[in-house]
Amino acid sequence: MIESIPLQVEPSAITDAINNTWILTVSFLIFFMHAGFAMLEAGQVRAKNVANQLTKNLLTWSVGVTVFFFIGAGVSGLVGGDPFTSSLPYLADDASGYIGWLYGAVFAMTAATIVSGAVAGRARLRAYVTYTFLLAAIIYPVVTGITWAGAYLQIGDAVFHDFAGGMIVHGMGGIAGLTAAWILGPRMDRYDADGTANVIPGHSMTFAVLGTLMLAFGWYGFNVGTAAAMYETEAGMMAYNGAVLGRVAMGTTIAMAAGAMGAGLVAWLRTGKVDTLYVANGLLAGLVGITAIPDTTHYLGALLIGGLAGAQLPIVFSFAEKRLKIDDVCAVFPVHGSAGILGTLAFPFVHYDLGVPLAEAALTQFVGVVVIAGWTVGATAVVWYALKATGQARVTPEHERDGLDLSEHGVDTYPEFGDEEGVVADGGRVRTDGGRVKTDGTVATTDGDAE
Repeated sequence: MIESIPLQVEPSAITDAINNTWILTVSFLIFFMHAGFAMLEAGQVRAKNVANQLTKNLLTWSVGVTVFFFIGAGVSGLVGGDPFTSSLPYLADDASGYIGWLYGAVFAMTAATIVSGAVAGRARLRAYVTYTFLLAAIIYPVVTGITWAGAYLQIGDAVFHDFAGGMIVHGMGGIAGLTAAWILGPRMDRYDADGTANVIPGHSMTFAVLGTLMLAFGWYGFNVGTAAAMYETEAGMMAYNGAVLGRVAMGTTIAMAAGAMGAGLVAWLRTGKVDTLYVANGLLAGLVGITAIPDTTHYLGALLIGGLAGAQLPIVFSFAEKRLKIDDVCAVFPVHGSAGILGTLAFPFVHYDLGVPLAEAALTQFVGVVVIAGWTVGATAVVWYALKATGQARVTPEHERDGLDLSEHGVDTYPEFGDEEGVVADGGRVRTDGGRVKTDGTVATTDGDAE
């Protein structure tokens, strides 16, 4: 008879295995948000700039994640108090450390890709890629170094609280986008000579709304994924983190819904119409508003913060557009910047059980917002002013008029629907009847014969 022997497994090994699987799963969800950003931004730009916007999204990930692997992760650790080399994933003794790096990388790339929506339609591709490199290498890692890695922002017993990046990721990205858009200047024809703002509508509301819902889906990874699924108690037992997971999932959902309703209501009160794009962006603003605080916020607080984050969107966008004359194409500041600031500052006022003096918590949150905003504006301004001074920041007026798809990529996203012949990457011309003009001037028909 074979005697069964119970398998002895350390609780820490089980919790590590579960949490690593959890982190990888939510990292994949957050990565999927890049598809949402691509669709949202492509929908809000003109048809002649769609390919350029999609290319920027692709290169944001490709360039940024590589730079964060080799440089950015080390800079974050260095600022946080560790030696530079100890935070570089490729120098770690155990390859399982790549899991933590990937989780950090998807957050970093979210901050980076936000900027592309603000400078759409006129920024050179090389300028945007240069900024993405520096953001992934230095600008964003410094922010995470003084907050998540170093926890330097503390007053009394109150430590700066940002659960999933409401200010560290989204607020930072929105502020960077607004700064870059201000330095670049508005798109051609955005303002008349008297300063009156003209509306330049995006080419596809369908894409914009689809991108919104894709982002909302991925946001559950962003927020809920930040809470570990399991943890080990002091007694060495495994425990399920259900209370925090439930609170974060609830707050994320309620704030999302309230943001859409808040933006739609304010748009209706201002114009008598419920603007679809405001509703979509308001949903995202509600998500941003709760991202710093979903682990500690009462459900009424989630409803309030989400609603306020959505309601401020049309107001802040109109102020930036008409008073500041900043052409923020995809409304990245009111969606990510001001909504992230609002939620971060609200932390002590909607906390279900604060546990520290209210004044200390409020002041710590305020100082954190000021420090992150100041660093982001300063570093971003240096980069874009340098690019502008060297003539590398913006495309020429002729290229901007023709569209960045042609000038930067040699393609036409919708060649069969344009009024004129579109250029393809090899230098040929595409006709709407399917024929193609070859580079030697003859026209190749669909059967391959030359006319």
